Amino acid sequence: MKDPREHDDEATSIVRSEEELRVGTERVEAGRVRARKVVDTEHVSQTVPRCVEHADVQRVASNSDDSGQVETLADGSISIPVFEERLVVEKRLVVTERVIIRKWSANENQEVQAELRRERIEIEVDPNIGDRVSGDIAGNGPADSQR
Repeated sequence: MKDPREHDDEATSIVRSEEELRVGTERVEAGRVRARKVVDTEHVSQTVPRCVEHADVQRVASNSDDSGQVETLADGSISIPVFEERLVVEKRLVVTERVIIRKWSANENQEVQAELRRERIEIEVDPNIGDRVSGDIAGNGPADSQR
């Protein structure tokens, strides 16, 4: 006959698990700084002195010995070309400014909140066999003692 203290090695186990929070960082683009050229047109007006020659014109009847060429007339008058100064306007591109954009990083703390679930194993023992169950029935296992 079998000794009642001897028993078969029949064991039933339940796995208990709980969630952990792991927080890391990930570099994502939050936005951009854009630089673009804008060309503004400004109307400019400047007064420049210039020399202009004038001539007085007198119309006289030609005489019979007029050749039609430039001549010095008998009264000392001559036919001369009339000149004027023409303005020469030049535009040139000059560098007026350089824009430098630098970016920098700063570390900052940010609080993270989350709801974590923890499974708990409750052991119920039928009072009729309570004297035959041993071990940690209250749920103070090794995982709870590490917290």
